[in-house]
Amino acid sequence: MGDHRYLVGSLALILAASGFGMLGPVARLAYEAGFEPIAFVGWRAMFGFLAIVVIVAVATRRGMGVVNPLRLPRGDLAGLAAIVVAGLGVNIATFVAFDLTTVALVLLAFYTYPALVAAVAVALGHERLDGTRLVALLLALGGMVLVVAGAPDQARGGAAFNPAGVLLGLLAAVFQTLFVTVSRGRLVAVPAVQVMGWVLLAMTATCIPLAAVLGDALDVPLHGGPALGLVMLAGILGAGLPSILLLFGIRAIGGTRAGILMLIEPLVGVTLAAVLLHEALLPIQVVGGGAILAAALLLQRGARGDGRDPIAVPLAERT
Repeated sequence: MGDHRYLVGSLALILAASGFGMLGPVARLAYEAGFEPIAFVGWRAMFGFLAIVVIVAVATRRGMGVVNPLRLPRGDLAGLAAIVVAGLGVNIATFVAFDLTTVALVLLAFYTYPALVAAVAVALGHERLDGTRLVALLLALGGMVLVVAGAPDQARGGAAFNPAGVLLGLLAAVFQTLFVTVSRGRLVAVPAVQVMGWVLLAMTATCIPLAAVLGDALDVPLHGGPALGLVMLAGILGAGLPSILLLFGIRAIGGTRAGILMLIEPLVGVTLAAVLLHEALLPIQVVGGGAILAAALLLQRGARGDGRDPIAVPLAERT
């Protein structure tokens, strides 16, 4: 029975990582279909929220209660607000970055966040700077240097290297660090699916009006063509369902193993970008990307048995 649960949990995490990993290429295809990034984030969040609503409705029939956020303790309510802001920041920064530079570079910049989480934990006194964390931080820093150093000659798939895109990827990593740091030890009484539902609702309510103010066309999916299918794919299979699979996988096999399996995400994203968008990393960037992922793996293995949430599992990532 244990082996079956481990297998099912592992498969759930692989599917979740694949769902998150496809978002970069799907976003780029959606932009080619007429979407602007902020409008895409708003539409995607709406479909993701609707998927969460269906899932929560089914769960309530099975006994799960719906938590009223206004009745949370003040500290948890502030934490929920911070998580919503962090989720919004991750999404806006990431999807605007996908419009500026290659998917691979954005994902590699974003995946420096486990090292940032470790650095913040050390600074706050939650963890100590041992040899594993020091090596991981140096690997992440060195890997990011190699990724950026190899980028100026890259101009494939119509998406040349753009420093602003890489910086936005790093900004998304900062917001993800905020999410993970705030989430640890908070909101234990609120099911993760409901937390993600609030994030998606806030994202919809923010990005749709923001897109209108910026002059982005909001009716792109209504004109036919692939736009509607792409944004539904991104919202349902790239937000709602992966979030649930992620939660199930963590509970089935534990946070440490889940975090390691979620490192499949950037590999899926880079592979799909190469196949669908004809984007590729230069050899020096492959080395840098390997160093960044190795840092995340080291930090995740170092989290075993510490009783904390896994630092390499992006719970709010692109929700």
